[in-house]
Amino acid sequence: MELTYRELEDQTRLLALTGKLDVVGVGQVETRFAGYCSGDNLRVLVDMSAVEFMASIGIRLLVLNAKSVANRGGKIALVVPPGRVRDTLELAALDAILPVYDDLDAALAGLN
Repeated sequence: MELTYRELEDQTRLLALTGKLDVVGVGQVETRFAGYCSGDNLRVLVDMSAVEFMASIGIRLLVLNAKSVANRGGKIALVVPPGRVRDTLELAALDAILPVYDDLDAALAGLN
């Protein structure tokens, strides 16, 4: 699992995940992911377009960090999860907690 970070305008962070969000993958990125989600009043976009698979531990990673960001006045959203990953998010009803957008522009507008 790879994690890349980019700072966008207006205190928005873009985190891009590549690979599998399974036990091994989450272990590789968990600490850095949480670090990028720390701070007050942040807006965090998670680009999931290159995530091949997501296990329950990947769901845990997203939910814990979404709660942490929200508790500090921020917002987090997911961008472009592929078919199987999107299905997993919907089955777990995460789309009710974490907004899911089909492109970056819609996600940026949704976080405003």
